[in-house]
Amino acid sequence: MLKLGKIIAKHKKIILILALILIIPAIIGMKITRINYDILVYLPEEVETIQGEKILSEEFNMGSFTVIIVEDMDTKDIQKLEDKIKKLDNVEKVIGTADVLGSNIPVEILPEDLTSKIYKDGDTAILVTFKEGISSDATMKSVEELRHLTDEQCKISGMSATVLDTRDLSNSEISIYVVIAVGLCMIILQLALDSYIAPIFLLLNIGIAILYNMGTNIFLGEISYITKAISAVLQLGVTMDFAIFLYHSYKDEKANFVDKDEAMAHAISKTLVSVVGSSLTTIAGFLALCSMNLTLGRDIGIVMAKGVFLGVVCVVTVLPAMLLVFDSWIEKTKHKEILPKFERAKNFNVKHYKAIIIAFLVILPFAIYGYSSIKVYYNLDKSLPDTLLSVQANNSLKEKFNMVSTEIALVSKDIPNYKVNEMLDKIEELDGIEWTMSFSKIVGSEFPEEMLSEDIKSIFKNDKYQLVIINSNYELATDELNEQVSKVNDIIKQYDSEGMLAGEGPLMKDLVEISNHDFNSVTSVSNVIIFIIMIFVLKSISLPVILMIVIQFAIFINMGWSTYTNTTLPFIASIVIGTIQLGATIDYAILITTKYIRFRQEAKDKKQAVSEALETSISSIIVSGLCFFGATFGVGAFSKIEMIGLLCTLMSRGAIVSMISVIMVLPAFLMLFDKLVYKTTIGMKE
Repeated sequence: MLKLGKIIAKHKKIILILALILIIPAIIGMKITRINYDILVYLPEEVETIQGEKILSEEFNMGSFTVIIVEDMDTKDIQKLEDKIKKLDNVEKVIGTADVLGSNIPVEILPEDLTSKIYKDGDTAILVTFKEGISSDATMKSVEELRHLTDEQCKISGMSATVLDTRDLSNSEISIYVVIAVGLCMIILQLALDSYIAPIFLLLNIGIAILYNMGTNIFLGEISYITKAISAVLQLGVTMDFAIFLYHSYKDEKANFVDKDEAMAHAISKTLVSVVGSSLTTIAGFLALCSMNLTLGRDIGIVMAKGVFLGVVCVVTVLPAMLLVFDSWIEKTKHKEILPKFERAKNFNVKHYKAIIIAFLVILPFAIYGYSSIKVYYNLDKSLPDTLLSVQANNSLKEKFNMVSTEIALVSKDIPNYKVNEMLDKIEELDGIEWTMSFSKIVGSEFPEEMLSEDIKSIFKNDKYQLVIINSNYELATDELNEQVSKVNDIIKQYDSEGMLAGEGPLMKDLVEISNHDFNSVTSVSNVIIFIIMIFVLKSISLPVILMIVIQFAIFINMGWSTYTNTTLPFIASIVIGTIQLGATIDYAILITTKYIRFRQEAKDKKQAVSEALETSISSIIVSGLCFFGATFGVGAFSKIEMIGLLCTLMSRGAIVSMISVIMVLPAFLMLFDKLVYKTTIGMKE
């Protein structure tokens, strides 16, 4: 390690120049990497609903669709509008009253089953199908073009419009996230460090690591907008303590060595030894997200694990080069550290450790209850502000046409019309079913098949399948809708064993079921992996158990707080926050514990060992925790996308809760279980 440190110190200018040059391909890679704004694409491909979506895309050329609500427009004008829409590249079909009969035949001739769905109180619903999927670039462009073609009389609803608005809102906010995070961290570092200019270099170093991380995402092909929104601030918060540790280590070594290069070489060596264990646990925590069936977890996990690794690499290469090159600037801008030493807090914790244990036991059941009772939502519309055009259009569709959630059934074309109608009669008897529409229900003696346009025929039938549209008045991702989807699916299987459901409702049902499974699996995987790593890092059986209890206690409080404040969380927060908090803050606990082990090995009694471990760690933990808090709190308070805002709020609160838990509860546990730790930790007897 020391040899590596000497090489880095010797070639500091080359490293700095190379680091700056590498920013160019990193920015190019970041710009090229596609951002996905549709969480549903992360569902496993083997899910039947996803198979149904593929059939819709491949067999009916219906990758996605939108419903345009036209208010008080003449049939002739509607037809002109539809003709313009049909000319758009990605548009497959446009279905409205004008397509059925043309402009010269009155609407009244249409069957009531059809008119009630697409014509109501002077408003008309036009179905537009797209060749590509919900969140494809072509579909996003098509929705934008539709908005340019239409005016205030038209509202464009559907998931593609929602995804487009999410993209635009997220892109408008993301640069502000970084500015807020950097600003708050700068304030904290100015209070914590002894130089006015040193915090700038620490933040520049992490900024370079973030650019490298975002640039190398090009090898993943694409990342989600959630990953893009939180990865920069999360990487800043998680890796800042590595940078602070190197800076303090360099400052200490300068007192031992006249040559600053020699001092930095030793600082790099000590930093690498110290951060390997904590960075491994952090990386492992993020990689545990890859065990999720919802592959969004893999997306976040890989990007953040890579970010921590690159953060460590930059801390021991780029940051030392910066500090050495600009050492004279740092020396000229030195000042007294403003942050206190927290002597009273340390003495209180050591003196009243039994009272702290009692408080822990009192709070624990309330924390567990809150954690186990958190409420989550899956309907992504709820995380967006009501001012968005797509949200307003979706609300209009609900109010005027009772179209709340849509299910699309695919059954064999060989099933006769009377059997299909019989199946639909059973479906319509279910609670919450508003209406159904199929080829078999449109045609009949009063309205012969010959009067239907080819566009309408092709949207309902092809040489393999016939398509049925089922509309429910239940909200997406609710228990009522999920139960309804199961019952509809059972009825379909009675008439066609290979029939299947697709559409928003079934997709959300799968999302709910998969997310519930992921919540348990990710928690278990992250706990086991980090526990095993800590056994090797701490060389103990008992200490990993103590550390996991302390951090899990902090997680229970953080998540459980939402129950007591009656806050409903987005489903992804309930899955990933525990793992993120565990991986990001376990190094606080490892720092105190490794120092406690060292002091006990030096034959100091438990009280003295804990006291000195806390004394030499508390400032670093508080600064690190406050930086993590600062990096995420501002984003949580600012973001208009509730999913992003709540994720960052939970992370910022988790940083503070973990910091307090480690500073207070962990020392109490170390004193209480000192004899057990002494017997179950390698090297303690010496």
